[in-house]
Amino acid sequence: MSDSMPDAGDDLSGLSGFFFYVFIVHPCTAWILRPGRFERKKSIMYAIAFLAGLAAVKTGIELHGKGPNYYVKLGVTRSSNPLEIKRAYKKLSLQLHPDKNKAPDASDQFDAIKQAYDVLMDMEFREVYNKFGKEGIDSNKRFEETQFFMELGIFYITWGMLAFMLTLGKNSGDARQWTFTGLVVMLVLEITVMTSQGNPIPDWLFPQSTEYEAVFLLHTLFPAFMNGCRSLGAYLFVDLDAQTRRLLLALQEQNKDILLVLRDVQIGMQTLTHGGGGARIMGSAGTVPVGGAAPSLARTITPTGKIKELQDRLQTSNTTVAQAVQSLKTDGSKSSSYGFYAMILGYVVFSYVFSK
Repeated sequence: MSDSMPDAGDDLSGLSGFFFYVFIVHPCTAWILRPGRFERKKSIMYAIAFLAGLAAVKTGIELHGKGPNYYVKLGVTRSSNPLEIKRAYKKLSLQLHPDKNKAPDASDQFDAIKQAYDVLMDMEFREVYNKFGKEGIDSNKRFEETQFFMELGIFYITWGMLAFMLTLGKNSGDARQWTFTGLVVMLVLEITVMTSQGNPIPDWLFPQSTEYEAVFLLHTLFPAFMNGCRSLGAYLFVDLDAQTRRLLLALQEQNKDILLVLRDVQIGMQTLTHGGGGARIMGSAGTVPVGGAAPSLARTITPTGKIKELQDRLQTSNTTVAQAVQSLKTDGSKSSSYGFYAMILGYVVFSYVFSK
């Protein structure tokens, strides 16, 4: 990424963080959410706690690795005026001067607060530092709207493509919606923070943090948010087609059982009829003896005829159910893994090209 974005090597949006979340965090979360392992509510709570704790630890390590910012080093806030900064520097310089500080790295400590003082006392450098961090000072970075939105587009298009590829599949519809909602919210917040003349964050909220660190935090937490959406979305997904298919299969089996029973009944009725029994049935024209008067009516209205008619209807229903089951067979499981590997390769290429 560019200087205006968190460095790819230091940010969880970097390549190592991406693989960490995709190949380690997501399988662990899926293990927690596996059906039957815990109760439903406990599974969701454990998964959220796991992701939140991991994101907090990972973010803390990243922030600790970057070290304190200039405001923290001098013990001042974003709203401190030059006089307050000068007083803080004077106090620290007396404490950390190599003549009085006997620490092995006394000279480095003194140089660090001197560098922080020089930047924060210069209003132009201070604005650059707030927006782009120490890297912006080292590279003499300045805010250019065209370049900023180009870099912003590269970052969010890349993550949008990754989010889309990682949420492919019928059971990831909710996860995709949640992920892209979070991506849009993060985009709006970043544009608001980076294009404001001053720091839009209230002075009482993280008074020693800069806009650069706010954007860094957003970029750092997004992979955890995306993988949480993937895991929870898949876990909470209800496959209505599968439920309908199971119901139709059950109905089909029930029809088969009924057909077998009716066949046995039909055979029994034919045996009774051919045996000359005095079976009588109730037809629309009244009581008609089987084999007696009104032979044409007896031929059309017989117990075996009624059973045969019901059997034909059940066979037709069974055929319809079988066709419905066949039409509901989804081919989601047939999706090839080539798209997944192509997505990973594309991300590697993006990271290599745009980190130059």
